[in-house]
Amino acid sequence: MATLTRHLSIHGRRVQGVGFRWSLGAKARELGLSGWVRNRQDGSVEALICGTPEAVEALTMWSWQGPPSARVERVLCDDTPGTDNPEALAGFVQRPTF
Repeated sequence: MATLTRHLSIHGRRVQGVGFRWSLGAKARELGLSGWVRNRQDGSVEALICGTPEAVEALTMWSWQGPPSARVERVLCDDTPGTDNPEALAGFVQRPTF
């Protein structure tokens, strides 16, 4: 089965303090993805997601909306076919702010 690893950088007027990390993690687990999510000190949310291309794309599309209180303005993506990052395969976790 083909896998895809995607790095997301989610920016907007309100992407922190609205449950974005928790909601993204729940959606990632629902889609069977692995990886991590964290807040950034610049006010953005960062995630590394790994799984089937269809599931990765579904979470990417979800990240444009986020939870109801979020106000997303842009989502930057960087893809890597497969995965060369072992930590991306260890389930889905929230990381501390970086």
